[in-house]
Amino acid sequence: MSLSPYVFDASRANFDELVLGNSHKGLVLVHFWTPKAGPCLVLMPRLVQLASDYGGRFLLVMANTDEIGGIARAHGVTSVPTVKFFLKGEVVHTIHGAEPDSTFRAALARFVALDSNPLRQQALKAHQEGRLDEAIALLARAAVDEPDDLSISADLAKLLLLSGQATQALSLLAALPGEARRDGRIAPLLVHLELIDAAETTPDASDPNAVRLHEAARALVQDRMEAALDLLLGLAQDAPDFRDDIGRRALITLFHMLGPEHELTRRYRAKLAGR
Repeated sequence: MSLSPYVFDASRANFDELVLGNSHKGLVLVHFWTPKAGPCLVLMPRLVQLASDYGGRFLLVMANTDEIGGIARAHGVTSVPTVKFFLKGEVVHTIHGAEPDSTFRAALARFVALDSNPLRQQALKAHQEGRLDEAIALLARAAVDEPDDLSISADLAKLLLLSGQATQALSLLAALPGEARRDGRIAPLLVHLELIDAAETTPDASDPNAVRLHEAARALVQDRMEAALDLLLGLAQDAPDFRDDIGRRALITLFHMLGPEHELTRRYRAKLAGR
């Protein structure tokens, strides 16, 4: 599974929490788009790359106006693509159209720094040059220096995973406070690691929920997405208290991975909502 920890899909149900709520923690960019407009599809991968380049300094939210037209109109969106910058619950900047990356970077410079942590910069350089162990050590030091910077924790977990230390990466993120584990930079990565662990660990046969999670994780490894979604839906519906509602959390993460227009996303979102 390839997950982005910085990009999410908005819906009528989650817009306020995903956009307005997170904007009190940091900058949120909302890309109002429709699959019917070519410029939107041109701009989308560029915004995703920017989100990756900035390493969690802002959250990117994709808002399909075909699905949440009323919310888009309420925020003054009359054409697409439109990208609105939210901070502390308010729109602080708007860019209309598929402007060049330089326009977005200039606007972002007003609200976030690309990276001001020297250890993190050294770690990025070490990683780019293939010195993975050194990069991990540098990020570990950066995490100690700035424990509240969840971007560092996310980067460290990804490097640990890349180096074959998935268990250590899971332990790192699982030890974060509850609010941090729900953060958009951490939540999908944590789910990814939990599913890896579930796929590789033989469950206690006397625990049906653990068995079902193991089977769902194995189905994902075997690229049997619908079977995995069925099993996770059952967990979400029958055992919301199991492992901090892992069934629902995993479903939401997989919906983001598949995209809002995917047939499985539409079908299982409706089932999860009880429709």
